[in-house]
Amino acid sequence: MNIWEVDKIILFIAFVIPGFISIKVYELLTPSQAIDSSKQLIDAITYSSINYAILFIPILAIESNAIYQNYPKLYTAFYAFVLFVFPILWVILWKAVRHLEVFQRNAPHPTKKPWDFVFSQRKWYWVLVTLKNGDKVAGKYADKSFSSSAPAMEQIYLEETWVLNEDGGFERPRNNSAGVIIVTDEISTVELFQYNSN
Repeated sequence: MNIWEVDKIILFIAFVIPGFISIKVYELLTPSQAIDSSKQLIDAITYSSINYAILFIPILAIESNAIYQNYPKLYTAFYAFVLFVFPILWVILWKAVRHLEVFQRNAPHPTKKPWDFVFSQRKWYWVLVTLKNGDKVAGKYADKSFSSSAPAMEQIYLEETWVLNEDGGFERPRNNSAGVIIVTDEISTVELFQYNSN
């Protein structure tokens, strides 16, 4: 059996590539546990089949109207979209639907961890981190800050560390502060405050 025969390669491209593209784009847009690509073959074939089911009528119209003979470039462009573009569009649409309030009443949120949910919004915060030994680290989480996302372990980089006053408020930036990186093993709680420049 020769796997390099043209018909087998075409079948592979047709029934694996669109689904595989959908899987990888979804993984990029939604933090999730990394899964070995070799274990995603059935899912890829399933998502490819869904892609063709949704596009059944346009595909039928293209195939039944002799488009290939009359407009070969249009025919090629259409199938390029079917194979490579529509699988991405379905993921974007599905992600938008999953975030609708109506959908969320009956289904789990697509983002599994509060850490990813909060920090994926890229909002600015004043942050007060309480470490497991009781020490507190205060700082600014803004455009130059960073937080990890799943499946990586939770870590946060605050671009500025701040000195707390006696009342626990943010008094001033620490002298020559270039920020601080805190790893999840050391964190007890992370408290967020609305950011303002005052």
